[in-house]
Amino acid sequence: MLGAVLAGTRPLKDKIGIVADGTHIVGGGDWAEQLIAESTGKEGKGLLPIVLETDAPELTLGLPDLQVIRLVKDARATHEVTAGEVEIAGSLGAQLLTWEYATVVAGRLLGINPFDQPDVESAKIAARALIDDLAPSAPPAFTDGTVGVRAAGLVLPAEKTVDAALDALLATVPADGYLSVQVYLDRIAYPELEELRASLAARIGRPVTFGWGPRFLHSTGQFHKGGPAYGSFLQIIGAGADDVAIPDRPFTFGQLITAQAAGDASVLADHGRPVLTLILGDIRGDGERLRELSGR
Repeated sequence: MLGAVLAGTRPLKDKIGIVADGTHIVGGGDWAEQLIAESTGKEGKGLLPIVLETDAPELTLGLPDLQVIRLVKDARATHEVTAGEVEIAGSLGAQLLTWEYATVVAGRLLGINPFDQPDVESAKIAARALIDDLAPSAPPAFTDGTVGVRAAGLVLPAEKTVDAALDALLATVPADGYLSVQVYLDRIAYPELEELRASLAARIGRPVTFGWGPRFLHSTGQFHKGGPAYGSFLQIIGAGADDVAIPDRPFTFGQLITAQAAGDASVLADHGRPVLTLILGDIRGDGERLRELSGR
């Protein structure tokens, strides 16, 4: 039944909002997100999973292409389920088996093979090329304060400000599209950056995903490049952060992560996806500035 919920709706609700709403399984939504995105996002088709908070803006926007699935403690204890939503409960093992089987069924309904990830490798190839070359990173198109701004597949406005550049990116999100926020920073040190997701969703009235880089490249990264071409992408990376050498390699972890971000941006642009990259010179201060701009 869950497979039919994921990919059997007509018209297709291809944005899957996963809400942890009482479940005892920590991180279940994140696991389901990578499973669904990596398995179904290919051949211009796919389902976009979005991990949502219980108070996420998307839940009250009445989006016609959003299917909400709540992970609850005990589905039998719920007497009234919100119209159009689905609730699922179970042990960890039961959830894993259910979601994996449902994803295979969804792949069948979509007409794709859920067992490969053809577009994950493209970003790896681009990153390896940048690492092998070890050339300096491309300079920003302009700098606003301590934030460098670079774009791929996106025409930057004449006004050289972060605010104007962000406006230009948000304007590219189509009526059936989504925005992906990709943060290549320390998720332990800067957890407040996750707040960008909800504030941007409220601002544009469309689903917004959030991923810590580079780990999302092996999950939602497949959907970004292989799925439907209606995504816009905001990359946030750091400049001058503490770096660590990689033993027996001629590059550092910082150079590797920068190359992964640049490689992914290049491949996304080649697939017709607009990408805005913000390079934060003062991560804490610039992050606060972005949170203010996102909710403007």
